[in-house]
Amino acid sequence: MSDTSLGADRQRGSDYADLSRQVRAAGLLDRRRGYYAVRIGLVVGAYAGLWILFVRLGESWWQLGVAVALAVVLAQAGFLGHDAGHRQVARSRRANDLIGTVLGNLLTGISYGWWVDKHNRHHANPNTEGKDPDITVEPLAFTVDQARSRRGLGALVVRHQAYLFFPLLLLEGLHLHANSVKALFGTRRRVRRPVEAGLLALHLGGYLAAVFLVLTPAQAVAFIVVNQGLFGLYLGCSFAPNHKGMPILDADDTVDYLRRQVLTSRNVRGGRLIDALLGGLNYQIEHHLFPSMPCPNLRRARPLVRRYCAEHGIDYHETTLIRSFAETLRHLRDIGAGEPRTDPGSPVPHRPGSAR
Repeated sequence: MSDTSLGADRQRGSDYADLSRQVRAAGLLDRRRGYYAVRIGLVVGAYAGLWILFVRLGESWWQLGVAVALAVVLAQAGFLGHDAGHRQVARSRRANDLIGTVLGNLLTGISYGWWVDKHNRHHANPNTEGKDPDITVEPLAFTVDQARSRRGLGALVVRHQAYLFFPLLLLEGLHLHANSVKALFGTRRRVRRPVEAGLLALHLGGYLAAVFLVLTPAQAVAFIVVNQGLFGLYLGCSFAPNHKGMPILDADDTVDYLRRQVLTSRNVRGGRLIDALLGGLNYQIEHHLFPSMPCPNLRRARPLVRRYCAEHGIDYHETTLIRSFAETLRHLRDIGAGEPRTDPGSPVPHRPGSAR
């Protein structure tokens, strides 16, 4: 490597350091304990209130309305567990882990430890082939190589994956539950395995017991299908806009941290309502640059980060929620057809280091 390129790499490395200093000076990394206390109280209160309503309603098909509302509350609890996993909620790691474990294992039935491990690997290498677990999700294919490796029924699914994407998200809740059980009862060593396993068993056992003891068998099955299907769909629709359809990097790509995080992420604009619906994950660029930044500060960091990217010629991709789904589906369709887009209007082939 020449001295000239070394100097360029050092300059690029300092870009993030400069941005980080500005963010820290603005107080955007300071904890927001009051905000999280209120938000956790609202979620836990709504969770308890819905189960009280469930018991009072008894055998009734109106329980499907409870199933819908509970799916929303479960997803909101998941967003809070996500924030705890990034050490956004409390100052100490122990307090964040306690909050995340209760919200994840007990309230939503998802292993906090398993999810944090998986999510940290995603953050370290977003949209990177062979390194990001979020783009290795069968039966879908997010790269041409993945699509070409599928055979038989797998190839058929990939060919039509754009049409199957949202129906498959209905199974995401069950997929998360199954992976949580598999992780906690597998051979890999896990921190706090007994505690996590106990809370997960309490959630699953209590959930199934309540549903089948209070409702008729037909109502119970309908409740689970609606509740878990919408829970998975809500989570999937919240996470999919973040990276799907954005540039995918090779495993040996050496792009610096700032550009790796910005160029592979997509922001979703839409105001306070979108912020609430997506749990703040719509500010995905800011979140990936500063994972420990409290969720309510991401909105305030956005203009600073966007301006900094413009000054340094780094593409900052932001769009509406509907447009983000369109870009995701277009990418899935093109990969399924073996024809990744090459026109300048598509974010998929855009390579790090250039600006649009």
